[in-house]
Amino acid sequence: MYIKKILWAVALIGLLVAAYFAYFVYSTMFSPNTAFNNDEAYIYVPTNASYSEVREQLQPLLKDISSFDALAKQKKYTTNIKAGRYAIKKGMNNNDIINSIRSKNLPFNLAFNNQQSLEDLAGRVSMQIEADSVSLVTAMRDPEFLKANNFSNATALGMYLPNSYEFFWNTSAEQFRDRMLTEYKRFWTENRLAKAKALNLTQNDVMTLASIVYEESKQAEEQPRVAGVYINRLRIKMPLQADPTLKYAAYQLPEYQNTIIKRVLNKHKEINSPYNTYMYAGLPPGLVTMPDISAIDAVLNYEKHSYLYFAADAKRLGYHKFAKTLSQHNANAREYHSYLSKQGIYQ
Repeated sequence: MYIKKILWAVALIGLLVAAYFAYFVYSTMFSPNTAFNNDEAYIYVPTNASYSEVREQLQPLLKDISSFDALAKQKKYTTNIKAGRYAIKKGMNNNDIINSIRSKNLPFNLAFNNQQSLEDLAGRVSMQIEADSVSLVTAMRDPEFLKANNFSNATALGMYLPNSYEFFWNTSAEQFRDRMLTEYKRFWTENRLAKAKALNLTQNDVMTLASIVYEESKQAEEQPRVAGVYINRLRIKMPLQADPTLKYAAYQLPEYQNTIIKRVLNKHKEINSPYNTYMYAGLPPGLVTMPDISAIDAVLNYEKHSYLYFAADAKRLGYHKFAKTLSQHNANAREYHSYLSKQGIYQ
């Protein structure tokens, strides 16, 4: 009888231990363990991250980090960490969280608009992916890459088309650059290449001219007419005399750093730079900014007309008045200069 009682006690203790173990396993694996109020939160796991780095991001998001630690160790996540951007949804349990952060690297839409330089672009992109701006600039300016793909430091900016692209957060600098090259090649369809050839312009030439057109006019409906003026000038070997190229040349000089030129003056026309299209005929060596796709297509589909000149329209800001003769252009220019003076804009 005494032995039976002992056996029953052992069995009861075993059941209690099993019940506790079952409860522990259930609570560790299947009980909700999130501590935030939003629908979801994100963690960003760097390349070659340690578990402690992941844990540091998770700790403020979880109710019980210790139970997560236990399951992460059991499921060998602590030694099998994968870089990426991961979502943790409100109410997830530890098992769901581990499954999510080990296998569900989420893509996102990386976007950039018109940037003035590769350095500006790198800064914009580095805020969205793991790669830092220094590594991005290094990859973008890699001499072997540029040479292999028919770019120079002056034309490299033209490879990057402002848009939105799907990326993973843990994209490297080289992966970003190579993906942009793929997008650039995809953009240059046979139709676009044929139009560039008909203009006797290379792809880099088109991008350079498009950058000037974009700086002259942000109005998509007007850009083909602006492009037509420059095409007309190129065909008769007339200097482009494009104010955006003067500004670009000036901004390369120390005295114009951290300044904004609102009014192009005669002194700017005296800057000795290959970007000074008043001083040197033909296209400048490269882009003066990153053009919109609308400006690129405006060059390829330029408006055929007889205009050789245009000046900003004082009565319709953002647009221009076009002229076929120098005398008419001078009259339009005087009108706009008068407007600038009345606004107190002298430089």
